Amino acid sequence: MNQMNSAALIQDDELLIERTFDASPELVYRVWTKPEHLMRWWGPKTFTTLAYEQDFRPGGAYRSCIRAPDGKETWMAGVYREIAPAERIVMTFRWEDGAWGVDNLVTVTFAPAPGGRTNFSFHQAPFASLEARDSHVGGWSGLLDKLADYLKVAQ
Repeated sequence: MNQMNSAALIQDDELLIERTFDASPELVYRVWTKPEHLMRWWGPKTFTTLAYEQDFRPGGAYRSCIRAPDGKETWMAGVYREIAPAERIVMTFRWEDGAWGVDNLVTVTFAPAPGGRTNFSFHQAPFASLEARDSHVGGWSGLLDKLADYLKVAQ
């Protein structure tokens, strides 16, 4: 899959990652919103998704558990704030163990690109510290690498 990747640190409390995927916005959106797909690629590159539960509607909640290579399990959760099919998802994000001490707002966008591709944007803010923000760059980038690989077989 040919993809452009970039990660930008907007302000001290924001993270922006942009990619171009070789798949339609409809497909990228579908695999981002269905647990049967999310179970196959959600989480940082070396992590395994153990659970992904969701009530996919504005005001609905999601909850997911990922396992690190060392066996440690971590739960994350949030609430969907806005859903525009194949265009945008806005959701809260927090680690259930209280890591980093602040809930974030995550906005993902799916925009048509030439050749049936998708310009994808991932924005997360605010972060309580630079350390918290920077620790998420690798995790989300790895997750998006897994998504890119999954899109090859999901088509």
